[in-house]
Amino acid sequence: MVSVQLPDGSRREFPGPVTVAEVAASIGPGLAKAAIAGRVGQGDQARVVDTSYRIEQDTSLAILTDRDPEGLEVIRHSTAHLLAYAVKELFPEAQVTIGPVIENGFYYDFSYKRPFTPEDLQAIEKKMAELARKDEKVERKVVPRDEAVAYFKSIGEHYKAEIIQSIPADEEVSLYSEGNFTDLCRGPHVPSTGKLKHFKLMKVAGAYWRGDHRNEQLQRIYGTAWATKDELNQYLHMLEEAEKRDHRKLGRELGLFHIDEHSPGTVFWHPKGWAVWQVVEQYMRAVYRDNGYLEVKGPQILDKTLWEKTGHWDKYRENMFITESEKRDYALKPMNCPGHILIFKQGIKSYRDLPLRYGEFGQCHRNEPTGGLHGIMRVRGFTQDDGHIFCTEDQILDECVAYTALLQKVYRDFGFNEIIYKVATRPEARIGSDEIWDKAEHALMESLRRAGCDFVIAPGDGAFYGPKIEYTLKDALGRQWQCGTIQVDFSMPQRLEAEYVAEDGSRKTPVMLHRAIVGSLERFIGILIEQYAGALPVWLAPVQAVVLNITDAQADYATDVAKSLQKQGLRVESDLRNEKITYKIREHSLQKVPYILVVGDKEKAAGAVAVRARGNQDLGVMSLDTFSQKIAGDIAQKA
Repeated sequence: MVSVQLPDGSRREFPGPVTVAEVAASIGPGLAKAAIAGRVGQGDQARVVDTSYRIEQDTSLAILTDRDPEGLEVIRHSTAHLLAYAVKELFPEAQVTIGPVIENGFYYDFSYKRPFTPEDLQAIEKKMAELARKDEKVERKVVPRDEAVAYFKSIGEHYKAEIIQSIPADEEVSLYSEGNFTDLCRGPHVPSTGKLKHFKLMKVAGAYWRGDHRNEQLQRIYGTAWATKDELNQYLHMLEEAEKRDHRKLGRELGLFHIDEHSPGTVFWHPKGWAVWQVVEQYMRAVYRDNGYLEVKGPQILDKTLWEKTGHWDKYRENMFITESEKRDYALKPMNCPGHILIFKQGIKSYRDLPLRYGEFGQCHRNEPTGGLHGIMRVRGFTQDDGHIFCTEDQILDECVAYTALLQKVYRDFGFNEIIYKVATRPEARIGSDEIWDKAEHALMESLRRAGCDFVIAPGDGAFYGPKIEYTLKDALGRQWQCGTIQVDFSMPQRLEAEYVAEDGSRKTPVMLHRAIVGSLERFIGILIEQYAGALPVWLAPVQAVVLNITDAQADYATDVAKSLQKQGLRVESDLRNEKITYKIREHSLQKVPYILVVGDKEKAAGAVAVRARGNQDLGVMSLDTFSQKIAGDIAQKA
């Protein structure tokens, strides 16, 4: 007798071993038809299995369909194999290598004598759909390692044979077959190819065999797969929107910045882009000022011995830019925290001075690999809105509560209202007592509870010196960007011998809270550009209004209007070119300027402006004072 417990707590009894598919059929024909896979066991022991998996002893079981995240992952994994099947049908000489699931899809690497073309991708996708309609059964077989090696060598799949040969000789491997195609895989897979209906091949890219540049370059075909046609279409629409919003494309079109091969991974800010930067920096500077932070500035280059004391030299050296002078080794700082401790150590600090909050727009450098660089989102030189709070253990909770509230307000001002909260707790390898960890983790979680925030826990993902909260915002397309963080650090102040005089006169080590709200300013501005598709809110726009004259007769008046608005602190330009007004309006509309002010003879005589708002909205003629009040209201409302 085998007893199977279902997610609702009920049990089903079977006279002997039973497959996942048979359990699903015993529940109902609808579930039997929808079943993709099963999840057997609970907690850390749970694993996803094929519907053909035989349950031979009492266990718990969840039937997975395409509505479950694990079910969707199985669909994507199986679609990767369907891709390989189709490639082998169309290009028999191609060799298959590996094909894993990735976020929102999958890829498969192939070795072939010529590059795949866009026309090839269309043909492969068509063949995949044809094979899926056949609804061929997907079958699993376990064989000895050497038998698998011999099989793949016999059909000319030398990459597969090489993979299997790296497995110990006394082990068995699982093979999955569908129609004429057999592949090496741990599984699980869908019960038949008919479950694979909503997919699309996206692109071809290069990839080295086993990720080693010394090996042969393969061709990687990327694809995406979804449970429903609507979800596939929504995803493809999101990709189209993301392409339109690409900050690199908009950065060029709007004249904000450029990246140059003479300094890879660093940003050349143009006047308009630097105007946006200044707005963000000055806003964050006011946040510092209004919330008890003292702004500081540390040096760019610090001696190697400091990084050895903090532990960065051993753990982070490959990502640091190193230099030498007078037989001393230095590093460009990859982070600001050690410098803040050195500032804290100057002079005697008392418990009355705590909490002591330092903030810095600190420029950092990290030697990121060239392949990982991405516009201004991932660079080698960047500036953080970096802050460090030195406090006592008893002050951790209050500081975390205040920080979460502050971060939420900042994100709202920039137009982000949806935040995901994650608390990363103690890893196995850590320093400090369990009592201190309990206090720190409690403070982080309680700060989120007091703010009314739901959060998830990432067990063991904290740093060795303390736990942290990660704040991830969602943009207009639903994409997630992890920007903010607060980390509790018991280690670095101690390593660098930071102390304060406690109330009883003893010397104690302060707790250090590392925190950043927007993180890298470069990356955050890139996120803002994509969030608003370049049409930044009035308060952030590099040019908030532009004044256009219709003929030369209004040129002096247009100049006076622009100067008047500039004196009010607005970022305003005038366009006095001898061009048709429709041409000038269109050009500045493409530059996504929030307000276009047109002045002709009537406006000049009335001391007024004809106002056009972004999005081709005609707001009519208004006095300059009325317009000033309107734009001031927009700026005050932020996003």
